[in-house]
Amino acid sequence: MAVPSPPSPSEKSELRAEGLRRRRDFARSLTPDLRSDLERKLARLVIPHLVTARVVAAYHPLKDEISPYPLVDLLGPGQRAALPWFAGRDARMIWREAPAVEPSPWGVLQPAAAAEALVPDIVIVPLVFADRRGTRIGHGKGHYDRALSHLREGGEVFTIGIGWERQISDHPLPADPWDQPLDAIATPKEWIACR
Repeated sequence: MAVPSPPSPSEKSELRAEGLRRRRDFARSLTPDLRSDLERKLARLVIPHLVTARVVAAYHPLKDEISPYPLVDLLGPGQRAALPWFAGRDARMIWREAPAVEPSPWGVLQPAAAAEALVPDIVIVPLVFADRRGTRIGHGKGHYDRALSHLREGGEVFTIGIGWERQISDHPLPADPWDQPLDAIATPKEWIACR
């Protein structure tokens, strides 16, 4: 049986550019009220899948990314929220207890360095592009792939990619051997079980 060759860097770069364009165009077409409504719909769709989690890792959104904060606001008693944290640009991403209060090495807000480091049961993952099998294309730095690989070496972790519906491809996306697949994907309109 032939082993498929990894995708070419240019193929993934083109798909990343397409996903970024789709995300940007859709997010910028929304009024603030409609955007808030869609983010609340996403939160209501995802929250039933988080009831057994002790620690839910989310992210501080970039301008055009769908915000996980309405979802974080719905976490129940005893559940803790974590956000990505970086000691430096080349450091592996870890999660520290929310909120995001200081700039990361890239200027995006992250928790304070003194906030407790947490190991999440569930990781909410931002998307640039994804397919219905759980193949995800991110920004291309590999932070999530490395961090999720490390988490999975230590035990079970459930991953949920979230994004606008235009970021979901009905056609399979190429995956590199090191890409970490998503267990599920959610948009404001749909829950997609990937595995």
